[in-house]
This record gives sequence, C-alpha cells and structure tokens, in this order.
Amino acid sequence: MTSSSVFAKHSPFTELDRATWSRLAREISVPLAEEEILNLRGFGEILNVEEVQEVYLPLSRLLNLYVNAASSVNHMTNDFLGVSQRRVPFIIGVAGSVAVGKSTTARILQALLRRWPSTPNVQLITTDGFLYPNAELQRRGIMHRKGFPESYDRRSLLRFVSEVKSGAPLVEAPKYSHLYYDIIPDEKIQVTSPDVLIIEGLNVLAPPKSEPGKPALSISDFFDFSIYVDARTIDLERWYVNRFLSLQQSAFQNPDSYFKVYADLTEEQARERATHIWKTINEPNLIENVLPTRGRAKLIITKSSDHSARKVLLRKN
Repeated sequence: MTSSSVFAKHSPFTELDRATWSRLAREISVPLAEEEILNLRGFGEILNVEEVQEVYLPLSRLLNLYVNAASSVNHMTNDFLGVSQRRVPFIIGVAGSVAVGKSTTARILQALLRRWPSTPNVQLITTDGFLYPNAELQRRGIMHRKGFPESYDRRSLLRFVSEVKSGAPLVEAPKYSHLYYDIIPDEKIQVTSPDVLIIEGLNVLAPPKSEPGKPALSISDFFDFSIYVDARTIDLERWYVNRFLSLQQSAFQNPDSYFKVYADLTEEQARERATHIWKTINEPNLIENVLPTRGRAKLIITKSSDHSARKVLLRKN
C-alpha cells in the first residue's frame, strides 16, 4: 500500500461524488427562479437550476442544520448561566482562488439560506473592503502584491468580525469598488444583527499570524463553518484569462474604470497581459497563501474544468 493510499484511507474528510451528494436534498425543490440564478453567477461560470439543485441546495440544507444546532447550544448555554442573551450571528467563511467562483458560491448560499425559516436575515461581505487603499499600498511599496496577506488591514478585519460575533447590533465595514479598484472613501457597508453572515475572500482561512508575547487570532477563529472552493491551477488560469477578456469588452470600457488602459488592447495583447498578471500575481499568491489553507476548511467543493462541481469533501470532526 502506497503512502498516498494510506493518507486517503485516513483522511479527515468524507469524500462524496456529485451524484451521492445531490441525493442529500433530492426531496427539496429549488426555491429560486431561473432568472434569479442567472443573475447570481459570475463570468464564464456554470450556474443553472441543475447545479443549484445538485450542489448548493444540499449544502444549504447542511448549513441550516448547523445553524439550528448552534442556536440550540446557545439556548442551553444561556439556561445554564441563567442569562438571557440574543443569538449571536452564525458566521460562514468562503475561501478559494481568484476566478474559482467563490463570490458566486457566497451569493447563491445567501439566496438559498434566506429561504430557510430559521435564517431569513443572511448578509454577505467580502474582505476586499479591508484591503489597504491604493495610496497606502503604494506608500508601502506593495501595490504589486495586492491580494496577498500583507495588503489587508488585518487588525481592522479582526475587529470587525469580533464585533459581529459579539452580537453588536450595527457593525460597519469599508466599501470596495471593483470599478475603481480601490476603497471608496467615506462609504460603509452596514452589518445589522444577521442570523447568518457570509464572509468571502482569498485569505479568510489563513492561520493566525503570531507575534512574540501576543495572543494570536485569525478571522477563521470566529467562523462556525468554512468552505473552500477548489479547482486545478491550469483551469483557474484559463478561467481568469477568459474572464479578463470578457471584462475587457464590458467593464473595462467604462471611462471611470481603473482598468480602462486595457480596453483598446487586441485580443492577443489582452490574453498576454492577463496571463502575465496570473503568472506574476495570482498564481504565486494561490500557491504561497491560498491553497495551503484548503485543508483548514470544514467543506471543500472541487470543480471540474467546465466550472461545475464534481465532488464535495466534508470534514469528519
């Protein structure tokens, strides 16, 4: 028996192929109209009624079970302590590479979880809002490493998640614009006592950054459930390049777009530029920082080359 087969036998994850996974919610109908589903998907992604039915509906059912279990534990703890406190938000982290579709995963889960009776108030934020403003990145000389762990205001992000988890009735997060590729000054996203908060971002499953003499915390310490959206690197590169080409013909044409400098490139030039960005920024960040966090997730969705999910791995403990 090889070492790889021994590892597979003793994996901390239960592996379920798509057919097996889909049966876990077969008796539940999709609560979203086809038009709603189309509006939730990203560039070049497979997201249709079948994908929602077979992949995301079972996941929403599982998450609903976790939310209800957490609520029950909260009630029992309050009874034990003899106190009366409101239920704190259930927090879900969604991680994965650029172009893997984690934003779509987060949006579809938000839409589905809102249909469950126990979680009508599901809110969503991305960690993009906690990137340092471009001016600060330039001052630090790390504009070329935007998206790497050091480009985030980690302290502010930790404070935000901590306040949400403490049950604060209103917590504000900075607002990020993909059009301007920067933080929007004086604009905030308000998180108001959600039943569930979904936090989506590249590095949300990163381990704590330890400092001598100081307690180490990471935002994943506040998560009740975590998801990693996975795919082969070769597929991720192709999806990123194709998305870049699509955006070049749409969003990049906006005169206010940060990326308007790419609007008039030929297709060959645009493809070369997108490949260069992938090879020098996104792929190194994936290999160095994002992919190593995959094993810290509670659940992993593995995608095929056509962007559809082919299997799910669920942590046993």
